[in-house]
Amino acid sequence: MTVIDSRDIPADPESIERLAAGSLTYRVVDGSDATRAELFQRATTRGFLGAEPSAEELAFGQQTFDARRNTGVYETPAADTMPVATIDSWVTPVTLPGGGELPMWAISGVTVSATHRRRGIARALLEGELRSAVSAGIPIAGLTVSEATIYGRYGFGSALPMAKFTVDTRRAGWAGPAVDGRVEYVDRDSLAAALDTVHDRARSARSGQIPGWPSRWTGIAGLAPGNTDGAKVRGVRFLDRDGEVRGAMAFALQDSSGSFRFALDVRLLVAETPEATGALWRFALQHDLVDQVTADLRPLDDALPWLVRDPRGVTQTVHDHGWLRILDIPTALTARTYSAPLDVVIRVSDPLGFTAGDWRLRLDAQSEPRVEAVEGADVDAELDISALSILYAGGVRAASLHGAGRIVADRNVVEALDRAFVAFPAPALDIWY
Repeated sequence: MTVIDSRDIPADPESIERLAAGSLTYRVVDGSDATRAELFQRATTRGFLGAEPSAEELAFGQQTFDARRNTGVYETPAADTMPVATIDSWVTPVTLPGGGELPMWAISGVTVSATHRRRGIARALLEGELRSAVSAGIPIAGLTVSEATIYGRYGFGSALPMAKFTVDTRRAGWAGPAVDGRVEYVDRDSLAAALDTVHDRARSARSGQIPGWPSRWTGIAGLAPGNTDGAKVRGVRFLDRDGEVRGAMAFALQDSSGSFRFALDVRLLVAETPEATGALWRFALQHDLVDQVTADLRPLDDALPWLVRDPRGVTQTVHDHGWLRILDIPTALTARTYSAPLDVVIRVSDPLGFTAGDWRLRLDAQSEPRVEAVEGADVDAELDISALSILYAGGVRAASLHGAGRIVADRNVVEALDRAFVAFPAPALDIWY
């Protein structure tokens, strides 16, 4: 798959004009200028309510900054001032149902200064990114969010729900099978390398996954400067019978009672095989002196509740995590595989107009999916692009969206959509971006 470099895409002209009307300057930051790069990083950290970054932290963040398209909004045209709003983006492969990939416009670092609320800045930032993606021919956009009420208005949908597990280890016990292989401790540098390697090999198994990047793995391994809890991070990896690394887990322990009993927080568990998943879960749940294990960003079909003796010792909380936004319906819908035949005409509304219209989707076992714009055909289902983007990853039922009024269709059409779009295994996104 050829991946476009987002840094080659200029600032969106419409957002430039819109913000200029409010005496604001919108531009892609020149990453070769160290002063501008530092000011941008400091503004992003401030936007997420972080402490003022040290020189070491800024140097650590520079590699990620250099790899992305960084766009800022400024109070004046002067280049060497701190932006009042930030956003960054890059083009990355995203795994689709069936194991294929599409280039996705990934969006991160969205901040607006508390001094500049209610001036249309967030709208200009988000819409500017989507128009830039469309101009580059990227068929889908994605992000993870700190606030879940903002992004639906731009056509994003919460397509990748994830689970947080809290385990009472004394009650849950263990009932999983024996595994041929071994778990061993690794230092934090080796942990970062193992997380990277296993995640990259395993991510093609589930739709919604994207590759990580160096600072993501070193951060999870507790090696990022400024991480006050970094020294608490420990790591293990699982080696199969042939000595191949098939799984890795970063975790931290916290004294939870004052009586030398501990809680174990799984920062990330990545596994390439069911054996690796089971072995790493067993290590966590049977760890000495640990009464509670927590783990977030786990897939909804995780084996954990079925690996313990008493599933009531496992509490599962489902929450939104990965948000997707289709920008090109024919490209997106023909790229994934489906679980059942389907022939429907869907009417899609789109607040930004990129995908609005009537579309016929035809799926059968003998040919590739076909999508075409139609006029005058009987419409089987109506939905907005946010709902279609939710349905696309295959992890949210069409019946659920129908029940919420997000899909208007007869029950038999809803059932047909459910059968076709469901993905196996469940979609997942196990990192923040």
